[in-house]
Amino acid sequence: MSPDLDVAVIGAGIAGLTTAHELQRAGLSVRVYEKQRHVGGRMRSFRHDGYTVDEGAEQLPRHGYRATWELIERLGVPEGDVPRIGGRLGMWRGTRARPGVAEPSALLTGAGLGPRARLDLARFLARLARQRAEFDADHPERTPLGTTTVKELAGRYHPDLHDYLLQPVAGGFFGWDTARSAAAPMLSLLLDAGGPASWHTYASGMDLLARRLAAGLDVVTGSEVHEVVADRDSAGLRIGGGVVTARAAVLCVPAPVAARLHANPSVDEAAFLSACTFTPTLKVSCLLDRPRGPRAGGEPLYLLLTPDAEDSVLSGVIADHVKHPARAPAGKGLLTLMAHARTIPELLAAPEREVIERLTKAARRYVPDLEQTGMRNFVHAFPHGLPEATPAALRRRPSFMARATSPVEYAGDWVMLRPSSEGAVRSGALAASRVLSRLRGPRPHDTTDRETTRETA
Repeated sequence: MSPDLDVAVIGAGIAGLTTAHELQRAGLSVRVYEKQRHVGGRMRSFRHDGYTVDEGAEQLPRHGYRATWELIERLGVPEGDVPRIGGRLGMWRGTRARPGVAEPSALLTGAGLGPRARLDLARFLARLARQRAEFDADHPERTPLGTTTVKELAGRYHPDLHDYLLQPVAGGFFGWDTARSAAAPMLSLLLDAGGPASWHTYASGMDLLARRLAAGLDVVTGSEVHEVVADRDSAGLRIGGGVVTARAAVLCVPAPVAARLHANPSVDEAAFLSACTFTPTLKVSCLLDRPRGPRAGGEPLYLLLTPDAEDSVLSGVIADHVKHPARAPAGKGLLTLMAHARTIPELLAAPEREVIERLTKAARRYVPDLEQTGMRNFVHAFPHGLPEATPAALRRRPSFMARATSPVEYAGDWVMLRPSSEGAVRSGALAASRVLSRLRGPRPHDTTDRETTRETA
C-alpha cells in the first residue's frame, strides 16, 4: 500500500516549518502536524489590545545567522520588517544598573566588573581571539574547550567574570545552570552573533517568520501525534484513532518529546536524545499604562540582566517598548520579566496569581515606580524551554550526526546544540537534506551518503 504522503513533519516551530519549506521546494508532498492551535513554537508572539509579547525568542543577530537571513530574503520579507533593536544591555550590581554589557567599552567602563576583573576579561577575550578559528557554532564539540562547563571555564579567572558576566548571560539568555552546561556551545554562538549593536527583531513580533512559512505550507494545527514508528522504508504516525503513513517523518520537537514519540530509535539516536536535556522557561509580561523600565545613567535599557549573585527570582527584565516601539500602543509600555532558572520548577506548579506577584515584586527593585503603574499581566511558560548543551550531549553528538539516514529524522536547535532560531533553521535544512538523500539518492547505508551527510552538517 502506498504511503499517504512523502513527508510528515511533527511540530510547527521554526525547525519544523523550515524542514517542510525545504522539502516542498524540492517537490515533495509534505504535511505539518502541530499539537497547539498556533504555529511558531518557542517563537510565538502573544497579542492583546495592541500589545505584542514575544513569548520565547527575543532577538535576531545580524551576524552568525546566515541561514535565517537567507530564508528571510527568500520569503520576501522587507528589510523594514526586521529592524535593529533599540536600547542597550545593562548588568545590575549593588544598587544600580551598569550599561555596556558585551560592548567593547566594557573593558573601560566595567559594565558590572571590578578593575581587576577587567584585566582578566581582557585576557579572556585575547584568548578567544587567538582561538577564534577553532570555534564552530555548528560543531561545538570540536572546540579547544572540549566538555568544559561554563563554571569550570570561569574558575580560571577572577570570580566577577562568572558572577557578573558568564553566569548572567548563560542564565538570562539560555536559562542555564553554569555547572551543568558546556561552555563551547555558548561561546561559539556568542562569537558568531557579535555584540548587541547588531541585534534585530521582527517589527510585528518574533513569530513573523513562522507565520510567513506556514502560509505556504499544509499545516494541521490542533493535531497531536502520539507515536512515530520507523519501518524499513516508511514511517507510521499514530494520530488520534488512526495511522498516517509517510515515506519519511521528521520529529521537530524538543529532544525529550522526540524520545517519547519515537518508538524504535537507533542506539546512537537514543543515546543522544537522552543526553539532550532541556531547561524550562517562564516569563511574565506586564502591559503598562505608560512606558516604564530599567535605566542606566538616565538612559532606558532594552535588557537588564540580574545576576544570580544579586537576585534569585529574576534573571532579567526586558523593556519591549524600547526593543521596538510597535510592541506597545503609543504612550504605553511593555515589560517582560524573566524568571530565574532555579525558581521556575516551583513556579510552574504555582497559581498564576502567585507567579505574577513574585516576579513583579522582585522587579520593583529595578523599576521602582512599577507599583504605581497600572498594568495587566500574563504568564508564558515552556516546560521544554532551551537545550542545556551538557557535556554528555557534546560527547554523544558526533555519533548521532554520523548515523545513517532512516525513515525518521530530527530537527530542532538541540540537534545543533545551538539554542537559537538559527540553530532551528539550520537543523531544518539539514533534516531536509538527509530526507532527500534517502528518498532520491544512494541507498541509506551507502558510505558515500554518510560522508555527504557529515559534510552537510
